[in-house]
Amino acid sequence: MSEAFQGYSGQAFSLRSEKGRFTLPPAFRNAVKLSTEDRTLCLTAHERWPCLVGFGTERVKEFEAILDREEESAFKFGRDFDRDTRAIQLNSFATMPFDDSGRFIMPEHIRNLGKIGDELFFQGGGRFFTVWNPARLYEMGQELAVAKAACEVLEKEARAKGKKK
Repeated sequence: MSEAFQGYSGQAFSLRSEKGRFTLPPAFRNAVKLSTEDRTLCLTAHERWPCLVGFGTERVKEFEAILDREEESAFKFGRDFDRDTRAIQLNSFATMPFDDSGRFIMPEHIRNLGKIGDELFFQGGGRFFTVWNPARLYEMGQELAVAKAACEVLEKEARAKGKKK
């Protein structure tokens, strides 16, 4: 029996390698593998926070249902809703392959969207995960206190490990 996708949870940290690659951490890599046809990572900008959102290609199948829910909610509460614009927003993600070790190259336009430098912090979010430039995460409020605390520790550990090499 094959393992089923259970969502993304936890936190992880990755430094960019000398070859310009990041590494999708094991827990996130395994979850992406379970939620994609092949080893393909999808990344796009988060709609409210200054970070990126990651997911596997299977999530794309949920987009029509998301659009239906959002359209129904907008109608119910008398808000404007442009289905075409929202569909473009949902489908404006970049795909990138990753190898067995989780290494991938992030496209420049996605790095620019997330203001990504040489480090990434990953935060599980259930059906998706967020990918942060740590400096931008540290600017966030108390609502992300746990993520910020985890990022500080993981960043320190990653930098110490990097210096030993």
